[in-house]
Amino acid sequence: MTVSGVGSTSSTTPSNATDAQTIAGNFDTFLQLLTTELQNQNPLDPLDTNQFTQQLVQFSGVEQQLKTNDYLSSLVTANANTVNSNAVGYIGKTVSANGVRSELVNNQAQWNFSLADAATVNVDIKDANGNVVYSEQGKMQGGSGTFTWDGKDSSGNAQPNGTYSIQMTAVNASGKNVAVTTQTTGVVTGVDFTGTEPVLLIGGARVNLSGVTSVSTTTSSS
Repeated sequence: MTVSGVGSTSSTTPSNATDAQTIAGNFDTFLQLLTTELQNQNPLDPLDTNQFTQQLVQFSGVEQQLKTNDYLSSLVTANANTVNSNAVGYIGKTVSANGVRSELVNNQAQWNFSLADAATVNVDIKDANGNVVYSEQGKMQGGSGTFTWDGKDSSGNAQPNGTYSIQMTAVNASGKNVAVTTQTTGVVTGVDFTGTEPVLLIGGARVNLSGVTSVSTTTSSS
């Protein structure tokens, strides 16, 4: 176990498609009515010029609305493709995000944390089934740091690679609880695009792209 760095310091596509179909239907209906009106007008009492001009303006407005919707749909699709392409770039990088889970790989799992004030901190590491495999207590100064676990349980037995979670509770000298937050840290191994937002895969852990707080180049351990 190592602690370092402590110091003072929904998709809208179905709705858009329905709206486009509705506008297109109204557009076709309007065009049919206008054509029928022109074909059946009384030669002795033709359609008023002003009325005809207004109808043409309406015709043009509906046409422009249809084109605008198409352009917006194209922009949304292009933006989604850009986000997905950017997400792929995270593969192989070490990222941190708000959370309690991390991957044990090569006898090492890490969590970033932030401690509001100096306190005695209790640390519990749990396996994927929620069983506590390692516990430790120690005094820490307030600030940000990194908790590194060597993958051994409280009896010194090496644990298998996989997803583990951390629970940190802190109490100051007056016996009051001190706020402590943790972040998941690990190497991105893949990306899931099935939801409304790309999800980064860190072993068995899943991190929303919007939840990433830091990205760094992965360094190989010697």
